[in-house]
This record gives sequence, C-alpha cells and structure tokens, in this order.
Amino acid sequence: MTSSIKLEVHSAEEKNPQKWRISLPEEVFRRFLSQDNQTVDKVFAEGSLFSPLLFGKFFDPSDAFPLWEFEADSLLSNLRNSGKSTVDWFQTDQAYVLKAEVPGLGKNNVHIYIENGKILEISGQLKQQRETNTKDWRSCNWWEHGFVRRLELPEDADWRKTEAIASNNMFLEIRIPRTASNFDSLEESGTKNKESM
Repeated sequence: MTSSIKLEVHSAEEKNPQKWRISLPEEVFRRFLSQDNQTVDKVFAEGSLFSPLLFGKFFDPSDAFPLWEFEADSLLSNLRNSGKSTVDWFQTDQAYVLKAEVPGLGKNNVHIYIENGKILEISGQLKQQRETNTKDWRSCNWWEHGFVRRLELPEDADWRKTEAIASNNMFLEIRIPRTASNFDSLEESGTKNKESM
C-alpha cells in the first residue's frame, strides 16, 4: 500500500544572506563522511540526491546546479550500472520532474523552497541534530546538521505551480509545470485573429 503526502512548496522571494554561506570543500566532505554515522552515510551516500559526488565529480550541493540541462542517463550512467543511483529526472512537454529516494522523508523532515523563481532548493535537518540551540544551522558547517540540494530552474518552468509528493516516507517526486511555449502563444493569437475577422 502506498501512502502519499503532499509537501508544501515555499516561495522565498529574498534570499537570507546568512544561508549556505559556507562552501563544502571536497576534502572536508570526505573527512566528514569517514565518520562512522549511519544517518550521514544514508543521506550523503554515493547516488543520493544530496551527495556532492552525484554528478560524477565533486559539486557542492549548496551551489545551484543546472540539472535539467543534462540527461539523467548520461550523468548517472556509472551509478546506474552499479545499482547505486536513487535519483532520476526528466522533462516532458508538460513538466520537469525530479524523483529521488530520501530515507526518513516526511512532512517535517524535508523543506522545499523556490528562490526568486530561479532556484529549487530541497533541504532538511538530520534527526540527531534537531535539538541544537545554536544559530541557524544553514549559516555554519551545514553538512554537520543537515542536507541540501539546490537546482537551477529552466527558464520555461512555471515555478508557482510546483508540486512535491512524498511516498512511503522514502520517495520524493517534484513536478514543475512548463509554461506554454511561444509557438503555442502564437498559434492561439492566430486563432483569435481569424475569429475576429
């Protein structure tokens, strides 16, 4: 039986200047990952949406990545061949779609933001770190407290209609509709002009 929860997608019109200000260097990430912590291993594992190594070379997940400019098959071929990929994305004529396995996913564990209509951000805190009384976890060594993946949205993404669904507390699907193409607009205006004659 599949249980699905619709997640709220927040619009962040102005970016908090403190948020994600510390970059995650590769050597720091490798040291952090070498600690024996099962939760960290699951969240940042090779093939995970939040792994800095997801795209074949190190890429800080707090930096925006132009995901839909690439085919999933080409970027993830090595991970898929070894059975390690838990992420997929594609586009149709109607929408951009991202699917990912996120262990422990739930309504309160993952937050989805659209920043200035240009960046899709998926983030959350690690369970064992939630009780910290420190400053905002996103403004310090964020990887010790949580996870993030920031993705550039394509220009024709209708970000105001973004939907996110969590299934079985493990699978995340984000669907971002595409705006009507210029061709569709021209076709519609041509039809209206004919009708007015």
